[in-house]
Amino acid sequence: MDEATLTVYIVDDDPAVRDSLSLLLSLRGYRTATFGSAEDFLAALRPGWCGCVMADIRMPGLSGLELQHELAHRGVGMPVVIITAHGDAASAREAFRANAVDFLEKPFDETGPLDAVEAAFERERERLDAGRESARREASLAALTERERDVMRLLVTGMHNKEVAQRLDISPRTVEIHKARVLAKLGARNVAELIRIAGSGGGAA
Repeated sequence: MDEATLTVYIVDDDPAVRDSLSLLLSLRGYRTATFGSAEDFLAALRPGWCGCVMADIRMPGLSGLELQHELAHRGVGMPVVIITAHGDAASAREAFRANAVDFLEKPFDETGPLDAVEAAFERERERLDAGRESARREASLAALTERERDVMRLLVTGMHNKEVAQRLDISPRTVEIHKARVLAKLGARNVAELIRIAGSGGGAA
């Protein structure tokens, strides 16, 4: 995902807050989009969107916290920053339990929103990098032949080449050839890395 596509989605029913946040962030080079309600944002939301969401905690309809939970329910991984003029400890705890990046109380100075957005973008970059790596790994796994998958499945259980050969009724040399191809296709240097790849979601099933 290109850095330029990272966007701060500002969700607040107060036009003055939306405009001031958008202006502040735009002047610092951030791309922004504004919405007057959580419902408007959810209606516009597209799968390719990335960046972070800054949501007011109290709005007509869905609150910022409810929006945060709805995004999690939909599997949307964008980080969330909660903004509020009615901050309280219980709401802050709920926001952070739901993995909010920050909890900003109005009125805020320039540094609060800027620091929160940069922290959110850093988290988003890590998430997107992990997603790209997962996609690359899945593509590599899809490129394995059925026999290579069989060999990998047994190798990651800790079997040695001879044991794999006996289980699959092939020669140890053939196992070694398949093993080398599996390591090359998955970009692993050894069986230990192969086990890590399998354990991180690549799977050996």
